Amino acid sequence: MSDTKTRSRAIVLGPDDGESFWQPVPANGFVRNLLNQDKTGGEVGFSMGVQTVAPRCSIREHVHDAHEEVIFVIDGRGVARIEGVEHPMEKGSCAYIGRGLKHHFLNPHAEPLSFTFLLMPGGLDRFFARIGRPKSSGEPAPAPFPRPDNVAEIERETVFGWVDSSFNQE
Repeated sequence: MSDTKTRSRAIVLGPDDGESFWQPVPANGFVRNLLNQDKTGGEVGFSMGVQTVAPRCSIREHVHDAHEEVIFVIDGRGVARIEGVEHPMEKGSCAYIGRGLKHHFLNPHAEPLSFTFLLMPGGLDRFFARIGRPKSSGEPAPAPFPRPDNVAEIERETVFGWVDSSFNQE
């Protein structure tokens, strides 16, 4: 029997490590899943990665009923709308979003918006993998593509308590 859950370890990822996925409308862009509890063997459940929202795109409004989220902007600028209040964000900005708060992220600008995400406990990485398309390093962005037909089921099975369904019908 393995004792990886009790042994401390370190993981260092390079700039092309981790699983990457192109994301469907309305975010477009891509996600790079970096770490989670399964990969680290750590005691605490979490998902960590980087998401890039394409210019003039957004992450639709949603709620995590049982999760806390931290967002740290690493490049670009945009808006975090939390409970209807807009908070401008730019490189170096950080947001904590507690359980049950409606939030979404908007990129009204001509350049991409990139941020790290940390969701506790985890599961966001599984969501991104299930709705996205695998991305290889250096690959050009695909044309915008729709969310899967069963996106509402995927959301319920992963980390969402409520999601704006207006993009489900495309």
